[in-house]
Amino acid sequence: MLKELFKKSVEGNNKDKKKQIENIVVFIIILIVTVLIINNMWSGEEKQNTEPINDTSKVLAQISTSSEKDDLEKRLENILETINGVGKVNVLIKYSESSTVVAMYNETTSESITKESDGDGGSKDVKETENKKEIVYTDEDGTNKPITEKVVMPVIEGAIVTARGAGNANVKASIVSAVEAVTGLAVHKIQVFEMGSK
Repeated sequence: MLKELFKKSVEGNNKDKKKQIENIVVFIIILIVTVLIINNMWSGEEKQNTEPINDTSKVLAQISTSSEKDDLEKRLENILETINGVGKVNVLIKYSESSTVVAMYNETTSESITKESDGDGGSKDVKETENKKEIVYTDEDGTNKPITEKVVMPVIEGAIVTARGAGNANVKASIVSAVEAVTGLAVHKIQVFEMGSK
């Protein structure tokens, strides 16, 4: 009788130990799955954070300038005033946008291929490409200035010219021809008026 009681208590302890081991295994599996999900979420956030940085580096490379526009108007005024019969001149040029200076870049590209496997035994290749652009600077008198790759000039939309001698048809035709030659505008986009006396 004592042998049977001892036998039953040993079998009961073995069943309890089996349940404890099964519970520990299930807990470990749940823990691993949770860690994988959290890791996947964090890597997704890091990719989202890198995209805006690339956008701002592109914006830094474009420096707006308006001195060329004023310079063209002044040069046109100076040239038109030298034409016989024109007299005093004012020029206004309409641009579609401002000119931009595009700086030179140092560009580096790196690729990485990662093999990922899922729990079902399948695997896939994940390819990541990273582009880095850095503006190239030159040192001028102790200040860093970007090296210019090109200057994108604005598109000229139209021109208005007021001149003292524009009442004369020949003088008006000469002004239109000169502005057309410099700006490349069509004749209908160049308006010439006689300047009033102030």
